[in-house]
Amino acid sequence: MEIALIGVAAALCIAGVTAFASRLGVAAPLLLVVVGVVASLLPGVPEVDIDPEWVLIGVLPPLLYSASVSMPAMDFRRDFTTIGSLSVILVVISAVVVGFFLAAAVPGIELRTGIALGAIISPTDAVATTIVKRLGVSPRVVAVLQGESLLNDATALVLLRSAVAATAFSVWGVAWDFVLAVVVAVAIGLVVGRLNLVVRSKVGDTAVNTAISFAVPFVAYLPTEHLGASGLVAAVTAGLYTGQAAPRYLGPRHRLSEEQNWRTIELLLEGGVFLLMGLELESIVSDVNDTHGDLWAAVWIGAAATGLVIVIRALYVVPLMLGLRRRAERGQASREHLTTMQTQLDDGSLPVRSRPGRQPRNEQEAQRLEEHIVRRTEMMGTRIRRTLADVDYLAGAPLGWREGTVLVWAGMRGVVTLAAAQTLEDDTPQRSLLVLIAFVVAAGSLVVQGGTLPWLVSRLGLAQDPDPTANAAERHDLMTEMVVAAQAALEDPDLRRPDGTPYDAAVVERTRGAAAMRADDEEAQEGRVVSQQYRELRLVMIDAMRDSLLRARSDGTYSSETLEHALTVLDADQITTELLGR
Repeated sequence: MEIALIGVAAALCIAGVTAFASRLGVAAPLLLVVVGVVASLLPGVPEVDIDPEWVLIGVLPPLLYSASVSMPAMDFRRDFTTIGSLSVILVVISAVVVGFFLAAAVPGIELRTGIALGAIISPTDAVATTIVKRLGVSPRVVAVLQGESLLNDATALVLLRSAVAATAFSVWGVAWDFVLAVVVAVAIGLVVGRLNLVVRSKVGDTAVNTAISFAVPFVAYLPTEHLGASGLVAAVTAGLYTGQAAPRYLGPRHRLSEEQNWRTIELLLEGGVFLLMGLELESIVSDVNDTHGDLWAAVWIGAAATGLVIVIRALYVVPLMLGLRRRAERGQASREHLTTMQTQLDDGSLPVRSRPGRQPRNEQEAQRLEEHIVRRTEMMGTRIRRTLADVDYLAGAPLGWREGTVLVWAGMRGVVTLAAAQTLEDDTPQRSLLVLIAFVVAAGSLVVQGGTLPWLVSRLGLAQDPDPTANAAERHDLMTEMVVAAQAALEDPDLRRPDGTPYDAAVVERTRGAAAMRADDEEAQEGRVVSQQYRELRLVMIDAMRDSLLRARSDGTYSSETLEHALTVLDADQITTELLGR
């Protein structure tokens, strides 16, 4: 009964604080940490002691899966080098440097223990993404921070596992463990992501479909961990694949239901962990006192470690920004050549060979060779268009010193730091003191960096109010392209009704007119009287428009925001059309 009351109280507290935080303009996780700390100091509040494995196994996989499903895969791909660098190389450097500092500052611990705690406090938390997104910072900065928070947890936990298990820390041993863990995890994540969509595409019930999605992160995580690989990477990979391929497998009602339910779960899980972080202060302080530890030592060591990881991050980000600038310049230099190739490919003057020097021996082989050349031409065209779009994206959203400053200061610690610290073995020297140091780092960075991040963004001039007309021209271009594809589908001479009979020509013409009207007025069809044939043709048109949108997403010719808006419009249109047919 007590557990049930605590759960209900926590859920209401999370909901209330989240609603209140939005009015204050403060990130809810920061306020939940403060509320938890205050509550832990009140008389009568029971000591909270939750097995950290419940956080690592029961909370992180679904949280990372949910975040990765909503991560624009196109943006993740474009900045994958930057994201991977921050998620792997920076975490390793931070863990080693901080490890040497902790081994010198905390008496009685070995270097490997210091590196283990360094790995614990190295990964950043996803709360930074929430803050900068609300402030209107460049979507590219948001994508880098979000991608980093998805991957660096796995790096830190693999490094922690290797440092704790090793009798002597070996860089090559940890590198091999990490590569193996990631390769196995990515393979399993891709398989689980594909099976997830294949199975759910066969399930018509929306509630059942969403319920299956709740098991996906654990289906990816558990067997991967059993094999000694990174279950978190597997959950992230499954989420990225699901988010990218879901529009091809799942209808809009399934995707909308899944999105809303996962948002609720994400709110409760993330809010619960930050609330728990504050509530555990009392028990952590008591443990340090019981073991005759020095509370002030934990405070100053934690503060020094926080400052150290910020300095390391700054020193790492500076050359990283310079490298990104050179990359953008190289892209601009190659743009003219790529444009020429695209023009030649379009007019057929660019030769595309399949097997140089080989001549077809008969008509059938010649036809197969011609089809192969057509496929290769299409693939080459896609690669050129995608590369040109990437060049324009990097030039249109550069990461300069101001964006680099935000990337440095937004490197806050949180959930993983506190949960992973409590997985240290019970016989670890100065264990309670080390856990308290991790708490100081996590809570301090969330409150100090998170609390001042809005001010910093405003001072740098990066805060922007949402402008609903910002992408109006791009949205119109995409909608026009989709309408052309829809009208082409309606003009297909083989177009037939589900029973094989042809459509009435007048209804086809009416639908074509509605499609043309849609390019200029997305709401012009409200209140229309819909016949069965008209509904069927509208669904044919919507399918063609969605195929066109997904091709445009593959080419990368439009921004993620524009593509997401167009997909939302199509989903709403399809749901409305299907409901009117009932």
